[in-house]
Amino acid sequence: MRVHTVIDSPLGRLLLVGEESGTAPGGTAITSLSVQGLKRAPVVRKGQHDEAAFAEAERQIRAYFAGELTMFQLEFTPSGTQFQQQVWGALDAIPYGATTTYGKLTEGLGLPRERVQAVGGAIGANPLLLVRPCHRVIGADGSMRGYAGGVERKVQLLTHEGALQPTLI
Repeated sequence: MRVHTVIDSPLGRLLLVGEESGTAPGGTAITSLSVQGLKRAPVVRKGQHDEAAFAEAERQIRAYFAGELTMFQLEFTPSGTQFQQQVWGALDAIPYGATTTYGKLTEGLGLPRERVQAVGGAIGANPLLLVRPCHRVIGADGSMRGYAGGVERKVQLLTHEGALQPTLI
């Protein structure tokens, strides 16, 4: 059965969508995690609202923002093409507090340089913001390139993880 809930976070309201799973921590495998209200955020049309189903995910997200967790231990339901899943697996390997570039990620996947845009497209299709760390991929010049949660949230996450220094005004 498909379930969903919304939790508050420093990024704003997060929409979590999942499916019941006998093997997932807390009994729910995460299908999607997005910032609610953004242009491309999913809209829940099926399933039931169930806060309890996401208790473990919420606990881990809160621990992450409290600085107590650097790696999520959640089950995800596989979705996306084989290529997207290959790219997403590479995202999962980027350590907390580190960044890489689209080019280095492409190279690490053993792909030719001309596939960097396809890699960027797969990163942009990541349905699991925050818990699958697409925010850790930046431009070769150090610039903050697109993030489905908004570039300002990408900066916020990288600053939280210590990959960027806070901006003083």
